[in-house]
Amino acid sequence: MSHFYETMYILRPDLGDESVDQAIAKYQNILREGGVTVLETQHRGKRRLAYEINRHREGIYIQMNYTGDGSQVAVMERAMRLSDEVIRYLTVKQEVPKPEAEAVEA
Repeated sequence: MSHFYETMYILRPDLGDESVDQAIAKYQNILREGGVTVLETQHRGKRRLAYEINRHREGIYIQMNYTGDGSQVAVMERAMRLSDEVIRYLTVKQEVPKPEAEAVEA
């Protein structure tokens, strides 16, 4: 069964554009190799963090939306945890509103 997921991750602010593009492609490829369909990837740009993380006050925000069975989420998150370029990540399983049955009045 396929579910919708959203992963938001923050890259180090000192990465160049080429390194950012390589990081985005790397995590998309990890998902695609596992049979996941990447619906959308948004590069949200460099933003100030709410609090300091690993001596960084800013970060480059990336958001990925995808569908899959969830088996590749752990693989991708492990790669992010071991990476020097990712300073934070969060994956959320999205709830898709089910079509409501029409109320039948008697």
